[in-house]
Amino acid sequence: MSTFDTDVIVVGAGPTGLMLAGELRLNGVSVVVLDKLAEPIRESRALGFSARTIEEFAQRGLISRFGEVGVIPVGHFGGVPLDYQVLEGGSYGARGIPQARTEGVLGGWARELGAEVRRGVDVVGLEQDADGVTVTGVTPDGTVTLRARHVVGADGARSAVRKLAGIDFPGTEPAIELRFADVAGVQLRPRFSGERVPGGMVMVIPMGPDRARVIYFDSAQPLRTADGPITFDEVVEAWQRLTGEDISGATPVWVSSTTDNSRQASEYRRGRIFLAGDAAHIHLPIGAQGMSAGVQDAVNLGWKLALDVKGQAPEGLLDTYHAERHPVGARILTNTLAQRILYLGGDDITPLREVFTELVENHESVRRHLVGMVTGLDIRHATVPGEHPLLGRRLPDRELVVDGEKTSAFALLAAGRAVVLELGDGLGLREAAAGWADRVDVLRVDHPDCAAPVDAILVRPDGYVAWVAPLGTGSEGLVDALSHWFGPAK
Repeated sequence: MSTFDTDVIVVGAGPTGLMLAGELRLNGVSVVVLDKLAEPIRESRALGFSARTIEEFAQRGLISRFGEVGVIPVGHFGGVPLDYQVLEGGSYGARGIPQARTEGVLGGWARELGAEVRRGVDVVGLEQDADGVTVTGVTPDGTVTLRARHVVGADGARSAVRKLAGIDFPGTEPAIELRFADVAGVQLRPRFSGERVPGGMVMVIPMGPDRARVIYFDSAQPLRTADGPITFDEVVEAWQRLTGEDISGATPVWVSSTTDNSRQASEYRRGRIFLAGDAAHIHLPIGAQGMSAGVQDAVNLGWKLALDVKGQAPEGLLDTYHAERHPVGARILTNTLAQRILYLGGDDITPLREVFTELVENHESVRRHLVGMVTGLDIRHATVPGEHPLLGRRLPDRELVVDGEKTSAFALLAAGRAVVLELGDGLGLREAAAGWADRVDVLRVDHPDCAAPVDAILVRPDGYVAWVAPLGTGSEGLVDALSHWFGPAK
């Protein structure tokens, strides 16, 4: 019998890895997070997260830890203005929350739940067998070896786990580069969605009273030819040329760049090794989709790994991680590349941009489709069997009354367990689900806001609907659904 140091090793202590660690600990699974950096990052590429990620943080009771979270009601798709509130719960995402702050919140939560985070460990080896995975890491004090039942690579675009596992990372080479700088001591007009200007595109995102992030695309130099990182002098010169504004007197806090290099792992799972976040998918950062997709990967994977560790996972459950999340990642790559063409293309794209703008302005169905795509609010998992329109979709938040006390749909998911919401009387759901009481809660719900033409709903721990009882059908099909997702009854 194998001896394990922990149930799951997560490589990478970014938002994805820390969210996954918390998800695993909610379900009683031990986890060690390894990160090669000795200290958490201070710089923040991401400055918010998507509407669906706001919901997923709320499902775990985490959103309040961020303090007052403002949302951006109006955004764009490829530079075409778009009201994101066309969908219930829609927004262009949380406003002005640096990634470092998100990591702080998620790291604190994961540690409170008992996750162990080890820094300064550079993973250099993986050996997988039928029972588990052995990880070799290099630290300032020497080589360490750890063994776990599963390993998850959440270690970014240059993922060591992905490379060591031999998983392909196909995609497109970069065609353009965005450059940016966080600057202090300068007052600049906000340009939240960016503006096309002769020679490129410019954006200004306020980050404080006298601090802002400037972002630009320079069509005269779509990809830099210089070696080494971009300098603040380069930013100053380009910004002056594109906007006429002189930011040379500002204090540069951070200067960097990114490209539209778009790649996706061919497999999100190879045996006992999994990929999540940027290790699984990279793309041009538009609409906070990158970090958000990683958090959503973690929420999808966590409860499934936990069931497997506990010996409760039904056959094929772990394969649904790739089946559900790979199409989501592919769609993000597609929409960000489409937005790059619309947003940063030259004059030859003008006719396309005009037709696209006309469609957005005149057709609500187009606006709803685009908002659903960018926010992740329209995700529907094809792995959920059945034809009911609620199946495979997220459960929206609602004020509910459970056992005579006011609560909300998201609050019911805070423990990371599946729930059956019993909306009718005398359905026999508790009796039908008794064999899964260690994994699934059955709750009697009564409130006008939740009135729906169904008797009951089974919601997975990640907030997606897995079974629906239409009116008059009671518990019919519930046992099959519970077995399908949560394994055999106890």
